[in-house]
Amino acid sequence: MRRSARRRRTVTAYREHGRTVVLIPAAFTAAEERRWVDQMVAKLQTREERRRRTLGSDDELMARAGELSAAHLDGRAVPVSVRWVENQNRRWGSCTPADRTIRLSGRLRGMPEFVVDYVLVHELAHLLEPTHNAHFWSLVHAYPRAERALGFLEGVEFGSGGSLPAGPRSADDADELEPGAVE
Repeated sequence: MRRSARRRRTVTAYREHGRTVVLIPAAFTAAEERRWVDQMVAKLQTREERRRRTLGSDDELMARAGELSAAHLDGRAVPVSVRWVENQNRRWGSCTPADRTIRLSGRLRGMPEFVVDYVLVHELAHLLEPTHNAHFWSLVHAYPRAERALGFLEGVEFGSGGSLPAGPRSADDADELEPGAVE
């Protein structure tokens, strides 16, 4: 729990390095603090549980990849497996086109679904085009929320003190890596 003299009425809660942080106005009484901390922790748990239910398992992730391939890549990108991994701390996802496997970083689990979908589409596109060339980016940008998801990932990278490499925003900017090092 953190008190803030600048905060007047709003209360915020989030997870940081495995801990729950609740920001409250400094003027709150002990009773108000207890009530708001309990309420915000419950709200966070509910939100996390809802997110876990959507795309929680590797099987659900594989099914979602199939839906995205059908919707945005004419069903041509067919992975053998799609799974969550906990050992990717620098990349959001990775793909091995030779064995048609896709891995998504567990760091994506708490992010909005459209962001996870973008990373899946990015990795699925690698099954059709292994390099980051113009054709690859045209495949990725078939996903209508690509720009928004990229902005979200850039914000996460910036907020965590990570670097933001200049990357292509359209198929015209083709052979650079996208921000957030999605591969």
